[in-house]
Parts: sequence; structure tokens; C-alpha cells
Amino acid sequence: NFLKAVENPTAMEIQDVGSEVGLNVFLEKNKMYSRKWNRDVQYRGRVRVHLKQEDGSLCLIQFPSCKSVMLYAAEIIPKLKRRTQKIGGGDQSLQQGEGSKKGKRKKKK
Repeated sequence: NFLKAVENPTAMEIQDVGSEVGLNVFLEKNKMYSRKWNRDVQYRGRVRVHLKQEDGSLCLIQFPSCKSVMLYAAEIIPKLKRRTQKIGGGDQSLQQGEGSKKGKRKKKK
């Protein structure tokens, strides 16, 4: 549901939100999706969340799936202190890296 999307969430923010509610969250800082356009250090990272215990039971009943964790994170991340403080100052880092793609040129005969 794109209406609940968060602009430029960082792995650190997702980790903070998950840890705050008591989920087992692990941040792998140097991992990133290979097609990701922004390779800045602040946008790197993969978050791993343990939803189930070894016996198969849920760690937390309110989070039965990855989707439920993502929806919760999308709700909480905009309310984080660091997000609300950036609104007034204008965050320059969000605007960088949005350059246009170079077109392919045809060879002259």
C-alpha cells in the first residue's frame, strides 16, 4: 500500500523501531540491494527480524508477518524525533543523487 510509504527510510530507523517494541532485530550495515540507485553510507544496510521462536511460536503476537512489521515501521518512522526535527531545516541529503539518466548515443556511419 503506497499510501503508507515512508520517504527514504534508513536501516537504522527500521532497527530502532523494531527494537523499541521488543522484536529481535539485527542490522547488517554493509549489505545493500545491488540495483539501489543511492549508494550513500546512510542508506546502506539490511534489517533482519526474527518473527518466530525456535519452537515456531510468534515472538510477538502483533507481528505475525514481515508485512505487519513493515506497516508498523511505516507508521512510526515519520514520528521519530530525528524525522520531525529535519522538517524545519530542510534535509539536503534527500535531494542529492536524483540526477537524470544519460541516454545512449547512436553510432554515426
